[in-house]
Amino acid sequence: MNPNVDPILAPHVPEDAFHLRCGRHSLDLSFPRVMGILNVTPDSFSDGGQHVALDDALRHAERMLAEGAAMIDVGGESTRPGATPVSEQQELDRVAPVVEALVRELDALVSVDTSSALVMREVSALGAGMINDVRALERDGALAAAASSGLPVCLMHRQGEPQDMQHSPGYDVPVEQAVAAYLAERIAACEAVGLRRHRLLLDPGFGFGKTVEHNLQLLKHMASLNELGLPLLVGMSRKSMIGKVLGRPVEERLAGGLALAAMAVERGAKVIRVHDVGPTVDAVNMAWAVLQEGCEPLVKKEL
Repeated sequence: MNPNVDPILAPHVPEDAFHLRCGRHSLDLSFPRVMGILNVTPDSFSDGGQHVALDDALRHAERMLAEGAAMIDVGGESTRPGATPVSEQQELDRVAPVVEALVRELDALVSVDTSSALVMREVSALGAGMINDVRALERDGALAAAASSGLPVCLMHRQGEPQDMQHSPGYDVPVEQAVAAYLAERIAACEAVGLRRHRLLLDPGFGFGKTVEHNLQLLKHMASLNELGLPLLVGMSRKSMIGKVLGRPVEERLAGGLALAAMAVERGAKVIRVHDVGPTVDAVNMAWAVLQEGCEPLVKKEL
């Protein structure tokens, strides 16, 4: 870290947290990385149904990796506002063939976006390298399944469930304080079952039980979450906060998303989760070069 970086914005993450062991892969988080979104659902908010067929999913993942994605995040259950829950078996049937193919054919570092203990166990056996849980391991059996997987886990803040989380979200304290308090509780729950801190990442949960104003406030003050001492993963790609501020439909939110990605990097984010990988890699690397006051070549492929 450049000592000239503003200490208010600089991340407070221990040096040993910069290399994250993800199954067979090692993820270097000494600089910010981009995670490509691969939804294999029929009803995700911006790309539902586009990558349900296995070959379509593989080709899209291949494109994202070529554009600079450090990992692919596979999701089999939509968590958009108002989404209908699916059974664990249905979710597993959607994601398992994709995870297996991404690992076998592309040697990709695969994250799986799931809250299901069954899915966690099965995809870890198939070679997944990370678990990304929007419910922060609150579902029955999830803590134990994640702990036994040996994989890193991203814990996300939310208020409510997808069916009702955007009905009337509210907080008694500033939203960034509420997010920090919740994530601290979930970190403690993980440590209590042997899931140690060096395996954890944190997601502030933009759009999950938050108004537009909450989201903007949370991003403005997101650097405060670095006090928790763990890498931050941030997902704002194509979300309604962009649409409502700019008056743009989902297919016209790239420019707003790039601005948010750059601001997230400035506030210490280590992983940016997006649909549009290529442009975001450029925005992230440009923001990082400014923070570092230099442009050393960045790693293209994980170990």
